Amino acid sequence: MSDFDFENIIISIPDYPEPGVVFKDVTPLFQDPAAFKALVDTIADHFADQGITKVVGAEARGFLIGSPVAYRLGAGFVPARKPGKLPREVYTESYSLEYGTDALQIHKDALDGSDKVLIVDDLIATGGTAVAAAHLAEKSGAEIAGFSFILELTFLNPRKTIAEDFGDQEIFTLVPVQ
Repeated sequence: MSDFDFENIIISIPDYPEPGVVFKDVTPLFQDPAAFKALVDTIADHFADQGITKVVGAEARGFLIGSPVAYRLGAGFVPARKPGKLPREVYTESYSLEYGTDALQIHKDALDGSDKVLIVDDLIATGGTAVAAAHLAEKSGAEIAGFSFILELTFLNPRKTIAEDFGDQEIFTLVPVQ
């Protein structure tokens, strides 16, 4: 684990997007070259010896993290996009949000049974997006190697959600938020 102080660079914005919510803005981590390098290196180093062949990143911040992590791991990158954004045949996975549902898609030929996949995103709250991305990888026959996030809202118990579908899968988080 890096000794970089990621938490001090993340900006907390009270009462956004609604009263009582403290929004955690991770964009300063991408703007600061040392923070961005430490972020990518810490995740990539953690999973370096696990044979990752592809990194799946959920739209949109998962792209910002997943792509350089994939590069560092010598792996490919697969974007998990919102419906209607990918031009070829896709797998689709719907998931629940706090106030409704959403879906992610990947190209059907993006992964196969030889792939070992790392799911990457900026934040895990309830776990729905991460589980949806992992289900997409499974539909392709790929093996899930683990999950990684910058922030984990531990008070929402996202690890329980992942465990319900993926058992004792590794979850690596840089900043747990109580």
